[in-house]
Amino acid sequence: MSPLIKTQNLTKIYQLDSVQIPALREISLKINRGEFVSITGPSGSGKSTLLNLLGCLDTPTRGTYFLEGIEIKKGVNLAQIRREKIGFIFQTFNLLVRLSALENVEIPMIYKGIREGKRKEKAQELLESVGLGERIDHQPTQLSGGEQQRVAIARALANEPSLILADEPTGNVDTKIGWEILTILKELNKQGTTIILVTHEENLAREAERTIKLVDGRIERELKSQNAKLKATT
Repeated sequence: MSPLIKTQNLTKIYQLDSVQIPALREISLKINRGEFVSITGPSGSGKSTLLNLLGCLDTPTRGTYFLEGIEIKKGVNLAQIRREKIGFIFQTFNLLVRLSALENVEIPMIYKGIREGKRKEKAQELLESVGLGERIDHQPTQLSGGEQQRVAIARALANEPSLILADEPTGNVDTKIGWEILTILKELNKQGTTIILVTHEENLAREAERTIKLVDGRIERELKSQNAKLKATT
């Protein structure tokens, strides 16, 4: 089976006046369908830049990136790929404050053209699956940080993406809630969803099957965790 993600010499250079600033340097990696991979590294190591490229929010300066066999490059409809194949979970939740939890989860389905009755039914099912069945009418300001992140997870799943990108999803919640969020991600992975978790917390990174550590825009090392062995035997 071909990998879900394949990059070769992926490089991103930002131009600041006459100065070139390399953010990523020749990143080559493969991520298979159904994997749970964490990306870690110090501040400025290139984690966010790599996530932006993998999430089709940006295109590389050099190198190639294939997602489900499609080469991500200039000229490709990136918005359509994001809408159909990728779910995003952000540190700051990115919920619309004037909308209810249910309406926030509906948003990706509106863009996809799903009819109202079906999308409301599905949004409610997703909120129930993350333990918020009784909070569907609450606005973000009426929810705790952990509850807001659960809404964000439900929203990320709305269009049944093959890939979930989680950018520091536990950064704005306390430790207990952080582990609850991680448990939800691990359960989604058990159901077959590919998860890429960006985190600076090494204890969380170790919960993934494989950890990719970036330093100065390069892959310093890749480590398989005990969880990969356990998954392989179950």
